[in-house]
Amino acid sequence: METMKTYNKFPLWIAGVSNLNAILLYVAGFLIINQLGIIVLLIYVAFVIILEIRLIRYHCVNCFYYGKVCGFGKGRLSALFFKKGKTSDFCSKELGWKDMIPDMLLSLIPFVTGIVLLILEFNVFILAALLVIILTTTVGNSFIRGSLTCKYCKQKELGCPAEQLFQKK
Repeated sequence: METMKTYNKFPLWIAGVSNLNAILLYVAGFLIINQLGIIVLLIYVAFVIILEIRLIRYHCVNCFYYGKVCGFGKGRLSALFFKKGKTSDFCSKELGWKDMIPDMLLSLIPFVTGIVLLILEFNVFILAALLVIILTTTVGNSFIRGSLTCKYCKQKELGCPAEQLFQKK
């Protein structure tokens, strides 16, 4: 069996592509949620920020890529704000589907909102934003995780709860 090459530090372009996908998802979500008013938009923006902080504060600090460029660019970001944890703690908690609910809500909330808004009154702008959400969460994430990041990830070799969840046999 051939051993797959892993990166000790990911190329910046991979982190850039990963972040572009996330930014497109967030912007499409913001544009849809903004149709409900500034207060609802601010709540949604706060939700996105809280989830990003949760990731870099409680997961990235324990990752092999802490302080380095990971496939998602968050290892270096985490090091700017938080002290390094223990790499052995990265897999200390088993990840289940219920743990993924907040992350799924990032796209599900604007998606459902967009569908409702389209039913109430068709709008090409909302339809385009919905298509961006669909493409970033399906094709975009699949390509990034399947072709650019996870298969070259050193942390996967050391143990990764997401890899364990998604690769269950």
